Amino acid sequence: MPIGHIRPAVAGIEEQQILAVSKLALGDPSVIAMWYGESDLPTDTAIRQVAIESLNAGETFYGHKRGLPEFQAALAAYMSDLYGRAIAPDRVSLTQSGMSAIMMIFQTILDPGDNAVIVCPVWPNAQSVVRALAGEPRYAVLDNDEARGWHLDLEKVFAQCDERTRAIFVNTPNNPTGWTMPLDQMRDLLNFARERGIWIVSDEVYARMVYDGRAAPSFLEIAEPDDPVLSVNSFSKSWAMTGWRIGWITHPPQIGELLGNMIEFNYSCVPTFLQRGGIHAIEQGESAVAAMIGHCRTGRGICSQRLPNLPRVSGYREPEASFYGFFRIDGTEDRTLETCQRLVREAKVGIAPGTAFGPGAEGWYRLCFAQSPERLSTAFDRLESGLASL
Repeated sequence: MPIGHIRPAVAGIEEQQILAVSKLALGDPSVIAMWYGESDLPTDTAIRQVAIESLNAGETFYGHKRGLPEFQAALAAYMSDLYGRAIAPDRVSLTQSGMSAIMMIFQTILDPGDNAVIVCPVWPNAQSVVRALAGEPRYAVLDNDEARGWHLDLEKVFAQCDERTRAIFVNTPNNPTGWTMPLDQMRDLLNFARERGIWIVSDEVYARMVYDGRAAPSFLEIAEPDDPVLSVNSFSKSWAMTGWRIGWITHPPQIGELLGNMIEFNYSCVPTFLQRGGIHAIEQGESAVAAMIGHCRTGRGICSQRLPNLPRVSGYREPEASFYGFFRIDGTEDRTLETCQRLVREAKVGIAPGTAFGPGAEGWYRLCFAQSPERLSTAFDRLESGLASL
């Protein structure tokens, strides 16, 4: 029986390649999964307890679509302190994850046929959102060399922009490479965007996942309140709250109600009891952030010791931010997805194919080292065995 109409832009979206690997391990707890951007640390006990108490107190009703006022105020105070610039609560909208924030931003600014310039390699969902909305993703590919590692030539970004460009999407610190945009480049890009009325959509979910300093450079350090900057952040990474699905957008105050409408149309609000936990994380959770960074620092050290010495591995460079190892497996450049699937089946270890991350990542692989030392040690043992038999 025929089904109803499906929009071609949606029907044409291919399965995410990380999913194509991970679904092979469904129901198999013996596989060590390092394909997702997720730590094996559970959320801090105190944060969980606050949410439990809120739930037990009966805070199970609809909340304000843009977040509890006290949550907006807490986030504004947190970012003002972090970036040394006053950020008002009316510039903050709470979202149900960083992913939904990105979706709603593009729902708000992108018409069919418009384009968004995406700095890549990058987490795959951003370009899929643009395609789902019948937009055109364009790419500015990071350069990579032995002397400088991953870096961006801004002229590549500028060259991709035209009269139909509505956004420049930058993920910094970057997933999967660990590249971080320096503040001087942010200034140049912001000046370009101001002159042309193009939004900068800055995915800064790894802002605190840095190994030197308190936070990575941010557009919020240099942007005025009415600048065309939409900064996306999330509780998932820094506070080990991936399953909570809480994120936020920092935006010009003029579009707060518009974003509130999009929140209402998409999911109404973030549950209040989850927000209570988030407020506690913001106001009293710095120890949880420190624990997460320490966990990742240890994992990075193990990764940097083991990964470059595995058979056929090349190209790895210790990242200054995020929690990923990005590397090549020589001789598999044209079959990264097949190689990852084989490693799941035969070695019981899961990594992500670089082709999932768009142009510039062909022939590369990514693994998440935000894992316990014991788990990482076993994973690298398995990876060594699996690579030797390829």
